[in-house]
Amino acid sequence: MSTVSMEKHDYPMLIGAEWVTTPTVQEIKLPYDGTPVGQVYQADAATVGRAIQAAEVGAEAMAALTQYERAELLERMRRLLERDAAEFARLITLETGKPIREAQGEVSRAVQTLIASADAARNLRGEVVPMEAAPTGKGRWAMTVREPLGVIGAITPFNFPLNLGLHKIGPAFAGGNSVIHKPAGNTPLSALRLARLVRQAEAPAGAYNVLTGPGGQVGRQLVRDPRVAMVTFTGSVPVGEQIRAEMGLRRATLELGSNSSVILEPDCDLDWILPRCITGSFSHSGQVCISVQNIYVHEDVEKEFTERFVEGTRKLKIGPPLEESTEISSVISVAEAERVEGWIGQARARGGRLLTGGNRRRATIEPAVLAGVPPDAELVCREAFGPVVVLHRYSDLNDAIRGINASEYGLQAGICSRDIEKAFRAARQIKAGGVMVNDVPAYRVDLMPYGGVKKSGIGREGPRYAVEEMTELKLVCWRE
Repeated sequence: MSTVSMEKHDYPMLIGAEWVTTPTVQEIKLPYDGTPVGQVYQADAATVGRAIQAAEVGAEAMAALTQYERAELLERMRRLLERDAAEFARLITLETGKPIREAQGEVSRAVQTLIASADAARNLRGEVVPMEAAPTGKGRWAMTVREPLGVIGAITPFNFPLNLGLHKIGPAFAGGNSVIHKPAGNTPLSALRLARLVRQAEAPAGAYNVLTGPGGQVGRQLVRDPRVAMVTFTGSVPVGEQIRAEMGLRRATLELGSNSSVILEPDCDLDWILPRCITGSFSHSGQVCISVQNIYVHEDVEKEFTERFVEGTRKLKIGPPLEESTEISSVISVAEAERVEGWIGQARARGGRLLTGGNRRRATIEPAVLAGVPPDAELVCREAFGPVVVLHRYSDLNDAIRGINASEYGLQAGICSRDIEKAFRAARQIKAGGVMVNDVPAYRVDLMPYGGVKKSGIGREGPRYAVEEMTELKLVCWRE
């Protein structure tokens, strides 16, 4: 193990106030064509232990900051991110392969996440408890306060390496905690660059620590260590279930994905919802937890919608991710592209009709639209996480709602209708963490509560809501 200075294309880990390397090196490549874009180091057990020790020191320092001081730290981070936005966007594109315009959008959203986190720090509060509302409460006065948990383990996915990281880091800081961040193995560069930004923002040493390496080793050690008070994780259902089992009585927030659906009623505004469906389906090649995967189209508008949706899908520009005009680039790896290609083949073998797309070149999949796919096919009932959409024809709204609720997931859904009674009936009956009326489920503002039910996870993100997950409610009561 050694301590080194930050160098171009070389990204050491941050532990405490030191940049740390190990003998095991990993090369990060652009998913689109395999070009090497950076070098990182894999943490071993001793490195993880050192990070936890540093985070314990950082947690004490963060807890000692006032709410104003935490908010000011987050504001300094926001200003630095705005200053270096172009650098972060390029880095996101290089590690994820998402088009540069989408990477720029991610940076803009990350700025908003920091703004909301600073607001959460300023507004963190308890309440006065009306003790005298009970007969035995006479002469007593009580209030609640929120106190930090301590060390937060943040395990993040590849698809939004900066913004989803800040959705965990920002609220943790707002609540007075420290963070050990384990980014996805193939997209760690944003987190390591963010570490330099956090140091420039003058965060206490140990407030933010970044570990890179295999999730099965590094992540598991974090989860199993009792000094880590909480784990906040975004990723797959099997890993989330394992984390939940191993955390015991400690806190865990789990965002585990979806196969999100939208319902299009016959009175919906097709001119509005069509481009929204295309964007919601194929942004970042469908690698978004709330990406539109299933579209339930009423029989009265099915023909028109299908024709226009297929036509719009075919117009999407496929190309290298750093070109400003590119709309579709690649998925995260050749292996994932092969999996998506295989699911499309399975759906077709079971009677599904491929209306457009589906061809693969290396890690790039042409945006695919299918119809007539059986409801138990993987493309319908599992999370595709690729540029694939399945269209479903229906005649009765209740059938569409039942189709959505049959899913084992429940993150977000959408319904488009001018009939307020039908819209609110669907919103009440759909089993999901969020229902978007007259929009697609891929809609998200970073300050809103975000999370799911069923196998989509537990807990909520969105800084105001996440900071409640990351703090402990304490009652203070005294007798006059």
